[in-house]
Amino acid sequence: MFGLPCDYDSINAIAKEHGLFVIEDAAQGFGGEYKGKKAGSLTDIGCTSFFPAKPLGCYGDGGAVFTDDNATADTLRSIRVHGKGTHKYDNARIGLNARLDTLQAAILNAKFDIFPQEIDLRNHVALKYTEFLSALNLQLSAPSVPEGYKSAWAQYSLLSDKKAEIQDALKEKGIPTAVYYPKPLHLQTAFAQYLGYKEGDMPISEDCSRRIFSLPMHPYLETKEIERICKIIGNEISLTEVIF
Repeated sequence: MFGLPCDYDSINAIAKEHGLFVIEDAAQGFGGEYKGKKAGSLTDIGCTSFFPAKPLGCYGDGGAVFTDDNATADTLRSIRVHGKGTHKYDNARIGLNARLDTLQAAILNAKFDIFPQEIDLRNHVALKYTEFLSALNLQLSAPSVPEGYKSAWAQYSLLSDKKAEIQDALKEKGIPTAVYYPKPLHLQTAFAQYLGYKEGDMPISEDCSRRIFSLPMHPYLETKEIERICKIIGNEISLTEVIF
């Protein structure tokens, strides 16, 4: 979530116990690490997105799937091209037209050369956000990255009861913010309607969705810009009303 891999040792152990196949969603986490292993390599299949807003983005739609199983790779190649079998007019399964176009591939090849450096720069930006916000004595706890993890910092997100006021203050100064998940999964129509979830069933998720917003985050955000953003937040918030 927002660039940090999950605890896949625990997830994979549960899956093994119950004979489950695990698909890793690394759409925001590509470039992150978990106990010395790269995001995308932590389960049976790893998936990432190359949508422009992701840590490694192209100029349109795109994505990739990672696996170390040859049979699974063959199946995925077939699904990618209309379910292709032994030749292009043999459809062995229901498939997709999911090929990455040449322009997007060329863009990604060029960007991939500097991607490791951009991940390091994202971590520097996140560190500066945390330093400046902590120095303002707002009683904030920084977003935590556990030992053995590395975040891709797709987003730098805050929780605040004064979310609207802070967003308005930043907007007034020409600084954009975003709310990526205003409605938690269990209240989405697909789940609420068919699985019977209702408001109050998952209060922590609901509380986070009401208070979350994300600050500007990209590898080339300058320190003076980060400091300015944090000072505006400091002017809008009391000592105890924001947590990460």
